[in-house]
Amino acid sequence: MILSIIQEDSTYSVKEISEKIGLTFTPTYERIKQLEKNGIIEKYVGLLNREKLGLNIVVYCNIRLKEQSQKVLETFEKNIGKYDEVQEIISLSGEYDYMLKIIAKDINSYNDFAVNVISNIPNIGQYHSSIVLHEVKKSTKFKIDLD
Repeated sequence: MILSIIQEDSTYSVKEISEKIGLTFTPTYERIKQLEKNGIIEKYVGLLNREKLGLNIVVYCNIRLKEQSQKVLETFEKNIGKYDEVQEIISLSGEYDYMLKIIAKDINSYNDFAVNVISNIPNIGQYHSSIVLHEVKKSTKFKIDLD
């Protein structure tokens, strides 16, 4: 229950969480600290509205590398991971080697990033961009079974 509450709003105080779950302050505090210590709660962050920050384009970019040796994969991951525009780097099985989630101000900014960054990374065989038109569901919350 603690994890569900924190995923909804991590600004709740321990006192507020303890009231919601029906425990006193001390055991609630100890459970939260144990969840942090065990790495189940990795960190607390603020979720920002990207559009209000002028970041209007979300692109999923699929990357196929020319070669898939461990050294090439590690080099690609290190190179592409340096850029703040890249929100996620996902290694895939199947037709493409990676999927990148890229956030940009507008289509011109994304095009500049694709031409000046992606296409210049060594060993890129092909890349395919899919521009998000509308986010139907967007969540950071995991389903947690209370068994």
